[in-house]
Amino acid sequence: MRLRLDKYLADMGLGTRSEVKKAITKGLVQVNGTVVKKPECKVDTETDEILHQGEPVGYTEYEYYMLNKPAGVISATEDRKERTVIDLIDSRRRGDLFPVGRLDKDTEGLLLITNDGALAHRLLSPKKHVDKVYYARIQGRVTDADADAFARGLDIGDEKRTLPAGLNILDSGEISEIRVTIQEGRFHQVKRMFQAVGKEVIYLKRLQMGGLKLDENLCTGAYRELTKEEIDKLC
Repeated sequence: MRLRLDKYLADMGLGTRSEVKKAITKGLVQVNGTVVKKPECKVDTETDEILHQGEPVGYTEYEYYMLNKPAGVISATEDRKERTVIDLIDSRRRGDLFPVGRLDKDTEGLLLITNDGALAHRLLSPKKHVDKVYYARIQGRVTDADADAFARGLDIGDEKRTLPAGLNILDSGEISEIRVTIQEGRFHQVKRMFQAVGKEVIYLKRLQMGGLKLDENLCTGAYRELTKEEIDKLC
């Protein structure tokens, strides 16, 4: 693939387009051993050797990470005050990664981090009916009547009722344990669905998104790159 030199460097997280343009015009970048001072110079991502301040810069078109998101971290690319999920990906090579969908600040679990916009659209579009599975602890006794209400769809204050959702009761008591499967990603959706049946979510963790399941060996806050098999399942 052929790219402008400034885009190549910006994609790989070496600065904004304006910052890398300055570096190029200052003579800090070499292509195949020759200093290049034109940001618009086209380079081949597969065959050309790029050096930035003497350090080699390889090109990666897409990156895919599975993160076991901890509570207290926000699902955003950047924030002046809060720590973001992107801040947790220390080994990232690209500068344009983003979380696929959002988990609330206090929600834990599976979060896909990538720069593949087409894949993100397929996973997030309600028309694609991609299952998202959550484990939750609920204040109050969750009943079969609640499961029936979830299966019919709920009025959570939006223009449209939620799509039918699967509610599996693992343990019913003063603090109930459940698994819920939804195919949307509305703001605070799981919490609002339980509020609609008079109950409160006190802990929420995403376990699965489409064919991607949270790796049980990933500690909270840890991440790893997706395997080829996992990427193929998603794509």
